[in-house]
Amino acid sequence: MGTQKRKGHIEKFLKKADKAIDEGIDEGIRKAGIILEEAVELGALAAEQAKKTGLDLKRRARKEGESLKKKGATTLNEGISVAKSVSTSVDEDLKTLEKLGKLRKSGVITEKEFQEKKKKILARI
Repeated sequence: MGTQKRKGHIEKFLKKADKAIDEGIDEGIRKAGIILEEAVELGALAAEQAKKTGLDLKRRARKEGESLKKKGATTLNEGISVAKSVSTSVDEDLKTLEKLGKLRKSGVITEKEFQEKKKKILARI
């Protein structure tokens, strides 16, 4: 009878051990499920934040692009204005040289005066 008692006691112990393992597995699965849900939530939050950041960057890039276009157009227009004024000035300077040449030929100004004026005009061109 002593063996029977031990056998029953060992079986009881093994059943408790099996139950503990099963409960441990169930608890582990439950915890893993909770962790997985948290990971999914975190992933969704990260995706939402990435989407917001992406939209913000897109908006800022569009705004910066528009700003650069405006600056470029302004700079281009300034360059065109300068080029027009320079070409107008060159044309006017050449006409002035022609007039000075006629004044020198007619004796209104001296050769020296003509050369001084010519030097100044050519320095501008």
